[in-house]
Amino acid sequence: MNTEMNRRELLQRVAWLMGGAISAPAVLGLLNGCTAKQEPTWQPVFLSKEQGALVAEVAEIIIPRTDTPGAKDAGVPAFIDVMLKDVYPEEDRQRYVEGLKAFDEAARTAHGKPFVELPKSQQTELVRKFHDEAVAQELAHELRPSYLRRPFILMTKELTLLGFFTSKPGATQVLQHVAVPGAFQACVPLAQAGNGKAWAMEAYRRF
Repeated sequence: MNTEMNRRELLQRVAWLMGGAISAPAVLGLLNGCTAKQEPTWQPVFLSKEQGALVAEVAEIIIPRTDTPGAKDAGVPAFIDVMLKDVYPEEDRQRYVEGLKAFDEAARTAHGKPFVELPKSQQTELVRKFHDEAVAQELAHELRPSYLRRPFILMTKELTLLGFFTSKPGATQVLQHVAVPGAFQACVPLAQAGNGKAWAMEAYRRF
């Protein structure tokens, strides 16, 4: 995914997964070449250590590790952190951090513990609750991308999808990928044309 055309195609696919639109800062960051990279020793530069840990858990719920890499494996938390620091305007950064704090406070109120200390089932339940409520509210307003003021959970989902599918694991291990295409075969059984995987530029839903 090194060309501008591929980045634009990826934006179209992620927009479909997001319900039709991507926020302007996310588009700017991707078109300027921001991608997720695997960083085993990553430390947050914009978020605090505690905030980074929470974001990492939410991203992993959105794209979990199964028999293929998850969001953490692909370097998505670091991608989100850098995008917030280098691309998003102050208004969006502030809204994100405030939303993150409110999200964690909701976990404490509901379960008596911060989000990162909850069992996975309760984490997933809270993410889905916030996600579904935010999607319903966004659909009701039908705003253009330049006017989107997405809450914490949808900003995290948007950045997780963008980061994951621009990463090497996302493009080569989760989605079918051929770095150097071979000979053209016009008609072959599906089982022989990728073992059931979608192509790297196909729309893909995991959450």
